[in-house]
Amino acid sequence: MPELKSLETSLKARFLHICELLETFGPNEVGLPHVRFLTGKLWEIRMKGKSGIARAIYVTIAEKRIVVVHAFMKKSQKTPRSAIDTALDRSKELRK
Repeated sequence: MPELKSLETSLKARFLHICELLETFGPNEVGLPHVRFLTGKLWEIRMKGKSGIARAIYVTIAEKRIVVVHAFMKKSQKTPRSAIDTALDRSKELRK
């Protein structure tokens, strides 16, 4: 995913750490401050690094698979509606 590749190194490291937590303990056992429910089937991985705050939005598929559908640098308190819409559109394509 191009958005993840464009993240600064400390944000990528944080992303990988949280992914390891999700893999080890499962998505139902990892909560704040690492992940948070957004809406519908969307969840977000919360990353903070030297360059700021970033989020990666993911969905779970068949309970054992997590797919990141969008990532972005956070610039406001609330998750932008455009980021949620992008994630929803991409998650719909996974079901096809």
